[in-house]
Amino acid sequence: MEEASKFLPPSKPLVIDLDKYNLPSNSHDTSSSVVIKEEIVETDNSFRSRKHYQIEDNGYAEERSSKQSAVYVEEDVLSEMFDRVVLCTDPGGPSMSACEEPTKHETKKLQKNGQAYGYSSGWITRSWGGSSGELMDVRTLLINCAQSVAADDHLTANEQLKQIRQHASPTGDAPQRLAHIFASGLEARLAGTGSQLYATRSAMTISAAEKLKAYQVYLSACPFKKIAIFFANKVIYDAASTSSTLHIVDFGIAYGFQWPVLIKHLSERPGGPPKLRITGIEFPKPGFRPAEGVEETGRRLANFCAKYNVPFEYNAIATQNWETVKVEDLKLQRNECLAVNTLIRFKNLLDDSVMVDSPRDGVLKLIRDMKPDIFVQTVVNGSYSSPFFVTRFKEALFHFSSMFDMFDATLDRDDEQRLNFEKEFCGREAMNVIACEGGERVERPETYKQWQIRLSRAGFKVKPLNRELVSKLRAKVKTGYHKDFVFDEDGKWWKLTKGNGWRNLLDDTEGPNL
Repeated sequence: MEEASKFLPPSKPLVIDLDKYNLPSNSHDTSSSVVIKEEIVETDNSFRSRKHYQIEDNGYAEERSSKQSAVYVEEDVLSEMFDRVVLCTDPGGPSMSACEEPTKHETKKLQKNGQAYGYSSGWITRSWGGSSGELMDVRTLLINCAQSVAADDHLTANEQLKQIRQHASPTGDAPQRLAHIFASGLEARLAGTGSQLYATRSAMTISAAEKLKAYQVYLSACPFKKIAIFFANKVIYDAASTSSTLHIVDFGIAYGFQWPVLIKHLSERPGGPPKLRITGIEFPKPGFRPAEGVEETGRRLANFCAKYNVPFEYNAIATQNWETVKVEDLKLQRNECLAVNTLIRFKNLLDDSVMVDSPRDGVLKLIRDMKPDIFVQTVVNGSYSSPFFVTRFKEALFHFSSMFDMFDATLDRDDEQRLNFEKEFCGREAMNVIACEGGERVERPETYKQWQIRLSRAGFKVKPLNRELVSKLRAKVKTGYHKDFVFDEDGKWWKLTKGNGWRNLLDDTEGPNL
């Protein structure tokens, strides 16, 4: 580093030291009771180490800029928007009181959106250039092209891709939009550039503020994440009702969207708030500051705790291999309520098809050794992680077509933020599923029944669901969202699905509170 620093210009540094930069906030003063402890755990094990490309599960990483002024302006906008979304001053943000009835205005808007375009006419569609175009079964075209790509038949695959492009558009109906995204993935796989494109895509995306706007639109149109956040926060809050210290270990903390609402309600707890300790575990960012993202999350959460006078301590862990984290790295304390949480992030762990000793089982063993008071897991009930490409492609097509049908029924097609969400969130994930293999394929969802087997094998016991809470969640989904969202149960798991009103089934399944 000393030798390299000789080649850097003496002024206008290329890297902004965020440790010395106080982010804009509604509260500029930090309470004396707020303590932030940051730690980077770097695993140096040549046998088990592996490559992880930057995950944008929620896509909340700060975008880099070549101009410092642009970064400062972006932070101002982002901080203000972040406050509105996570503290629920905007209707799209999650809330601990999410079971309240929606306003008449919101209900009317939801009903109107549900009728905006009706349901997608299916996979038989015309070319995007006009209504006189030839009718084509886009789904069959995509599957046939995937088979050609798997057989390494470049000539046939390229001809099929030309046909697909004639019936694909990022602004068309659901099949056309999905065809546009899947065609890009097939082209990248055919060219052998899928991994590079996926790894470098974050450098060419929209700003963090635009991502936040897109995510807010998703929260307002779809209950999956919003209800999952409410459920997890509620059971954690109840578990710590009599504790003086609450320690949350969050696997895949990302931007920390889940916790400001909980912080607000902890501050209102009768008898005063507990001390809140959060250990944020996340994959490292590429570059010279691998823990920058997870540390920045800690600073934002510290600002919220200071605003609501909640004593706070934060421990940042940035590592590629979550299963190699040691219990002692978590700095557990006696007489604290320990809660472990993961919000749809275990799908990014490698599975048994890549490594003999499954990292998924390793993480569950780590959690079991921690002996938490409660463990809340949210999973995407998906089957698109097969090691066989064509099988995985078909399952991914089934999954994402369901999502795009949902957007068509709840959002306007010309909604800019819908376009951004489909491109930056769904598109990035689909690219990884289609174009990447081995350790570079990090989108590996399992069904909730597969996770139940892993949990049972690891020694967890399922706690019964709170019937009152389940009833409130069901009422919220029924009154606050499109009529075809379904709240269901299977044993001691609850499932939030896109029901039979759409062609396909999409599950966002909330795991048992263990």
